[in-house]
Amino acid sequence: MAASMCFQTYLRILPVNFVRQACKCELSTRISYSCVTTARSYSSTIQDKSTSLQSGHLESDLTTENLDFSVDYAKVRNILRPSPLKNEPWEAGNWTQHSKRCGVIAVKLGMMPLWTKQGERLQCTLLQLQDCCVIDYIPPEETQEKYGYLYVGAKNASPLYVGKAYADLFKKACVPVKQKLLRFRITDDAKLQPGTPLYAAHFRPGMYVDVTARSIGHGFQGVMKRWGMKGQPASHGATKTHRKMGATGGGGKPGRVRLGKKMAGQMGNQLRTEVNLQVVRVNTRYNIIYVSGTVPGFHTSFVVVKDARINRVKHPPFPTYVPDREEDLPEELYEDDLFSFDHESITFEEEVDK
Repeated sequence: MAASMCFQTYLRILPVNFVRQACKCELSTRISYSCVTTARSYSSTIQDKSTSLQSGHLESDLTTENLDFSVDYAKVRNILRPSPLKNEPWEAGNWTQHSKRCGVIAVKLGMMPLWTKQGERLQCTLLQLQDCCVIDYIPPEETQEKYGYLYVGAKNASPLYVGKAYADLFKKACVPVKQKLLRFRITDDAKLQPGTPLYAAHFRPGMYVDVTARSIGHGFQGVMKRWGMKGQPASHGATKTHRKMGATGGGGKPGRVRLGKKMAGQMGNQLRTEVNLQVVRVNTRYNIIYVSGTVPGFHTSFVVVKDARINRVKHPPFPTYVPDREEDLPEELYEDDLFSFDHESITFEEEVDK
């Protein structure tokens, strides 16, 4: 009896509200601007920590089985709810010239070289989609704009160390709590049902994408490292000015430092977008996208991949790739000019004896 009471006490102090889930009290949750602001603040601080409690007076009262059950239940409690995908599927729209699809959230894995059939070397970046799915859809009628908004989450997180407001955002889609949550502006014909998974086949080889990520932060840096300036002379009476920038160019007219002057300051840690990166290879088994070129950010950082504004491809997988509606794809998809290592690179013709 005492053990059960301690277990119930432990459930009440958890950050995730188990009591309401056990009583099947459904809370009507709608994503609003304030909730998304809270979600963004939580998504940047989510970390997979150990599941041990900080208060030691309850650790001795709980058994290992109860603790493991509480942790496992908190991670899958949203999946136990009836998924909206079991309802009648939404009608897929038809692609037009003005259609705007949603993007995806990927994780940067690193870089590797690939070669074309002509022997040209391409430096490619690997982007992997980890547990990427649709969370909610806001139609244009509610936004009172031309476009609607599609909320997409990526990479499962532990619900024990997030706020209740952020965890409740994922109840409608019946998916686990995500580390990253973003919204994409889309047209009404590109809407997707909450809970729909997004795969790497959302993009095909030959398409062009825009990749946005936060660059690597270098802290406060001087002008020589930040802007590549020459600096001051190393000798001839130079005293403590070797790495300084020199004059700022104010003068008598205009009598002030102009806006945008290159000076010392914070280097990196800013959102940067690489435009018109070509997709040269797609791995459908591990959901990896190979793009030609470099992508900002460090390894394992989140990046946003969207259709390029320039060089738009006609008739992409619209509104996304759905395995049930389309035929099965091979494990590897290559661009037409890309060399595959499954093929022979050099062939020799047999000599005919005269």
